Amino acid sequence: MRALQLVDDRRLEAVDLPPPPPPAHGEVTLRIKAVALNHIDVWGWRGMAFAKRKMPLVIGAEASGEVDAVGPSVAGLVPGQLVSIYGARTCGLCRACREKRDNLCENVSGVHGFHLDGFAQEKINIPARLLVPAPPGVDGIGAAVVPVTFGTVEHMLFDNARLEPGETILVHAGGSGIGTAAIQLAKRIGCTVITTVGSNDKVEKAKALGADHVINYREDRFEGVVRKLTRKKGVDVVFEHVGADTFAGSMLCLRRGGRLVTCGSTSGVSTEINLMQLFQQQLKLLGSFGCRMENMADALQKMAAGQVKPVIDTEVGFEDIGRALQRMEGRDVFGKIVLRMV
Repeated sequence: MRALQLVDDRRLEAVDLPPPPPPAHGEVTLRIKAVALNHIDVWGWRGMAFAKRKMPLVIGAEASGEVDAVGPSVAGLVPGQLVSIYGARTCGLCRACREKRDNLCENVSGVHGFHLDGFAQEKINIPARLLVPAPPGVDGIGAAVVPVTFGTVEHMLFDNARLEPGETILVHAGGSGIGTAAIQLAKRIGCTVITTVGSNDKVEKAKALGADHVINYREDRFEGVVRKLTRKKGVDVVFEHVGADTFAGSMLCLRRGGRLVTCGSTSGVSTEINLMQLFQQQLKLLGSFGCRMENMADALQKMAAGQVKPVIDTEVGFEDIGRALQRMEGRDVFGKIVLRMV
């Protein structure tokens, strides 16, 4: 069984592993269809783990699969069915899990591809409760980019920031995977979308997704452009995931009572906050991590209806995984890089 293992920092190897045993009670054996790469894969590749991990470690935190076999007591899933896979191994028993607040599980044992073996392997056994069936009209690539990419954005924009039709939003890094999803989901409900990109070749691509205004942050200070575009009022929501490099400017972009929602810190985990600005302007700073499985289901339905689409930069095979991670580290992508397993 083919798999991609991280054997040391910055060293990946294609290996042969034994296939999983027959699925146990409540489990499903999946044949992995596609793995979508994320910055969490880059962090793992760099050796930036949040918890102790044992190597070799199979990579891949976001994926789709086809049901190959079902274990005892599994209902609602049949062989051949396409599913999206929830990437965190939650307990399913705590209060948060019972209330379908999956990303607040009190006893989560880790994230696949980061703390636990990930999905870049031909077959894997997974608890059936962590699978979300893909509706007709969604293919393996679409289902692969839902668990982290579209699910994360659904949770950020609608559960946390409470984005409303007609509001104005600043989406940072509009060429990233979650940036392309945020542009589409915000535009779908009638928002004015301002986004930042890091090169001129990404400007028209972002506009094609629905962005009303695109700022090349390497050429212009985004906060100045945003203040001008909004006639100094500022935006209702900032979709933040860059971190230290943009955080102070993001706060300056908010209108009075505005909301900043963040899920990432790719440019650094620490920053300073102007507390006077925070309380005088009555700003709201919201942290967001992962998503609920219900967010995945919502995103899949919108994808099936043609309301949003996965934006794919490149599809790669096992032999190109190192180059793909280097491109992601250099932010030389627009949309997602996907590893095809079949």
